[in-house]
Amino acid sequence: GACVLIEPQFSPASVFKLIKSRQATIFAGVPTMYNYLYQYEHGKAEDFATVRLCISGGASMPVALLQTFEQTFDVTILEGYGLSEASPVTCFNPFDRGRKPGSIGTNILHVENKVVDTLGRELPDHQVGELIVKGPNVMKGYYKMPEETEHALKDGWLYTGDLAKRDEDGYFYIVDRKKDMILVGGYNVYPREVEEVLYSHEGIKEAVVIGVPDAKTGEAVHAYIVPGDGELTEQAVFDYCETHLAKYKRPAEVVFLDEIPKNATGKLLRRAVRDMLPK
Repeated sequence: GACVLIEPQFSPASVFKLIKSRQATIFAGVPTMYNYLYQYEHGKAEDFATVRLCISGGASMPVALLQTFEQTFDVTILEGYGLSEASPVTCFNPFDRGRKPGSIGTNILHVENKVVDTLGRELPDHQVGELIVKGPNVMKGYYKMPEETEHALKDGWLYTGDLAKRDEDGYFYIVDRKKDMILVGGYNVYPREVEEVLYSHEGIKEAVVIGVPDAKTGEAVHAYIVPGDGELTEQAVFDYCETHLAKYKRPAEVVFLDEIPKNATGKLLRRAVRDMLPK
């Protein structure tokens, strides 16, 4: 029975205006939208005063962005997780037990999430593996794609392709996409971990990390960055990462961009960044 306010196209100015004029109480968006709202110079906390809850999904939100947004606009952001094959949600930060920053929350009603190894065996808490899902919201299969269906559905479980871990309280954390993991000299590097560090730098507005073939280490970490208003150099990024990341996780190269490619919902497109590389 709630009124839903839909903007035809995302614009920080129009969102602030709509929230204030219609006294909206809940805002849902992807992390890029929250970043744009935070960066918008005319956005004021009083414009967000009626909002009692924010919801984020579609991609992992950097903890640094979550915390600065909440402090600026005095609102709580709850993250969840879902995918088209198990629409719309499998995990969500609970209202009654409190949320954990960086977490996608706990199992929703009637849905079970599990972290498994390559053989499908459940892993202990805090170990990284593939997130699999079971519940009434899981698809029957891909339309006229039996091979893909067989690969994704095994013994009633949907294999999401996302790497995750679970803590002792039953909260899940997305580490990265399985296919996006970077292998540097035999060590696993998760792009999200590097991106979290980059987002904590006050001079970085947006960041995407990918793995690039390297003759010495197999793959190398490359960072694509949209700088903020201040002056930012490649060396400054290297120095910052040196104090926050192990050597094998640090970017071997930094590329500055005016904008990182996004899809229609504002989700950063790692694939499009890869397409920029010389063939």
